Amino acid sequence: MSKERKIYATFFGNEQYPVEWKDDAEKDLMWFYDDLHCPNPISPLYYDVGGWWGTSCEYMYRRFGAPIGSNWIAKKINGYVYTAIVPPTTPPHQIGGLFEYYNKVMPIYADTFLDRWNGEYIPNLKKWAKFMINFDWKNASIPEMLIHMEDCLDLQLRAFEIHWILNLAQVQASGEFQAVYNELIPEDPDDDFPQITISNHDRNWDSLHELWDIKEAIMKSPELKQLFLDQSVEVIMKQLRSFEGGESIFEMFEAYREEYGFKAMYTHEYIYPTWYEDPTPIYSAVKSYVESDYDYLAHYEGCMKSQSDAIARARSKISDPDDLKRFNEKLELCLKMMPLTPDHHFYIDQAIYASMRIMFLEIGKAYAAAGKLDDPEDIFMLEYEDVRCLGATDDYPGKEIAAKNRAMMVAADDHVPRYWYGTVDHWQLYEEVYKQALWGYPEIFEKEMRELEANKPISKMEVKGVGGSAGVVEGFARVVATPAEFDQIQHGDIMICRMTNPGWIVSFSKISGLVTDTGGVLSHPAVVSREFGIPCVVGTTRATRIIHTGDRIRVDGNTGLVEILEKA
Repeated sequence: MSKERKIYATFFGNEQYPVEWKDDAEKDLMWFYDDLHCPNPISPLYYDVGGWWGTSCEYMYRRFGAPIGSNWIAKKINGYVYTAIVPPTTPPHQIGGLFEYYNKVMPIYADTFLDRWNGEYIPNLKKWAKFMINFDWKNASIPEMLIHMEDCLDLQLRAFEIHWILNLAQVQASGEFQAVYNELIPEDPDDDFPQITISNHDRNWDSLHELWDIKEAIMKSPELKQLFLDQSVEVIMKQLRSFEGGESIFEMFEAYREEYGFKAMYTHEYIYPTWYEDPTPIYSAVKSYVESDYDYLAHYEGCMKSQSDAIARARSKISDPDDLKRFNEKLELCLKMMPLTPDHHFYIDQAIYASMRIMFLEIGKAYAAAGKLDDPEDIFMLEYEDVRCLGATDDYPGKEIAAKNRAMMVAADDHVPRYWYGTVDHWQLYEEVYKQALWGYPEIFEKEMRELEANKPISKMEVKGVGGSAGVVEGFARVVATPAEFDQIQHGDIMICRMTNPGWIVSFSKISGLVTDTGGVLSHPAVVSREFGIPCVVGTTRATRIIHTGDRIRVDGNTGLVEILEKA
């Protein structure tokens, strides 16, 4: 850190928010709540060996060379995950040379990454996910299972090393385009940048298309159509195969489960069941499509037209041919890379974590069968070394440890986490790039400081966040805590939630707007809202606590303002 370091605020805990600090070095970092990936209390096993932070992030900073950080670490505070980006420690005489190195290699990464991704990384990721699950669990001893676990942990680490190669390559491509866009169109009244930078072909679109294909097949049969209109999802799942043509529809559902089933309530955890294990959300999504007669092709074509119109408007504002050429070159690369956001979620954040969950569950089943645990799911309430010790000894108190840790997680759920701890300085707030795009900083921090300075009660009739997708919509709020509540969403509702991930995408065809507590302009809810053409406000910090189901609200995705027009 430089001698000119500017510190804006510090918070090291109090009676309401107690913190145990390892040393002063920890207190010197800005620890921000990872509500983007882990909005709920974290399980011991995921925190111990599953987290995206740590070793793979250190690898990222080392591999790319640029002195933009040295590591990204985590700390559990009151049951929740907080992460901190460790500032670079590059000697002054190396800084210039390493930035030059970064500037020379990153455009090559960005330009060639898709070849690596499609030709090498995706085949490996698919192979690794299958390897994790396809093990001879029936005939393996517990020590053999534990060796398999170690192999899977190695593959999980490698998957996230690939994740960070992809992430920085994409950030480079999109950052270069944004810089050119801001230079050539500095004051854009249309603000077309968000709509330009949507993905036009990826696994999210594929998953929606195949759900629509199932719906279209159902609509050809009056009897099956009526079944999906009249009955609950539970009844549909029980009776589907007894109807004429139902068997082929069931097979379509099964094929979808095999291909897209690695979705869960929250991807970054081990504790949440996947669609692969319980396909109920798939049937619920198709039922919603039948009820609304959702037209995927019209939706997709409309989204692509909005994008092409935005590109045309932007190009019309650039008169110099050389500038236009530079704009088009950066745009082409950016658009090539945009599918990587949903696709890396699909192949890494979803498939790898889901496969790890299934792998750990098999070990949990073996422990439960041996009387070492009461329930296979209890394995997630253990730390890594607990899992190993429990498998090796007969008298290890696994049940007691699991019960104690589960009780602590339940207690943490009643705790309202702060958004940051430690030391907030200029580098962490304004120079470090990740928190700005993904977590909504510095806006979240600046809003908090303004509220503290104003020293007045927080308004109960409005919340302010970050505009994630342009447009204005009025309608009734629907507060959603889990995907199990998707069937309660009425067409045209404005969804209010803490965060979304790819498993939530099936709800987007029903809603007219979206408001989240968390996230920045490149977070999942913002990106997907732009693809669906619905207004979205992210990073409000408190929408789910102030807005209630049935409230009539107005969402302005341009300004980030959400107003409660009428209380329910």
